[in-house]
Amino acid sequence: MNLDKYFVCFDSALPSRICDDLVSYGEQQASQVALIGEQKEPPKDISKLYKTRNSSIVWMDEPWIYNAILPIVAEANRHANWNFEYQRAEACQWTKYSETQHYTWHQDASNKPCNNPKEWNYGLIRKLSVTVSLVDGDSYEGGDLEFDFRNKSNSESNVVTSKEARKKGSVIVFPSFVWHRVSPVTKGTRYSLVIWNNGLPYR
Repeated sequence: MNLDKYFVCFDSALPSRICDDLVSYGEQQASQVALIGEQKEPPKDISKLYKTRNSSIVWMDEPWIYNAILPIVAEANRHANWNFEYQRAEACQWTKYSETQHYTWHQDASNKPCNNPKEWNYGLIRKLSVTVSLVDGDSYEGGDLEFDFRNKSNSESNVVTSKEARKKGSVIVFPSFVWHRVSPVTKGTRYSLVIWNNGLPYR
């Protein structure tokens, strides 16, 4: 799919006070190891997981978080002329990247919709991904949100680093099929909030 815009950024869209509250609240919760794909629990050889993804997460579903962020998602969808149809957002994923932690190249969207009739997202796919920076980029080194606007997994890379994503309170919205990664943090701690918005497969 060819796009005029592969991501949209809203600088300082989330007030600093709210970002601080989210960091504090997340730190007070019991975190868990971030998994990948269909994993339900960490593998026995966790080193294999850590080669792909290494971070701590907390799930959040407080309504006020959605009320603050989802209108921005709708605006990005219009502004970029994606005009994707989507129905519902997943739980918010608070993520902490400490030194050496990272997430290698990946897409948030699966190539097939959920096929479990017992799941709320049965028949849906991820369409719009959101990343909110909860701390200022000067407080850590590395940990860049990078996009690769390749057409296929084996095509030539076209990597762009989103400097906007380092601004506290910035909200980055992008189609869930866009390749992206978080480069290794080399100093300090990166905190972010991620939300995925689901809808029916493209027609």
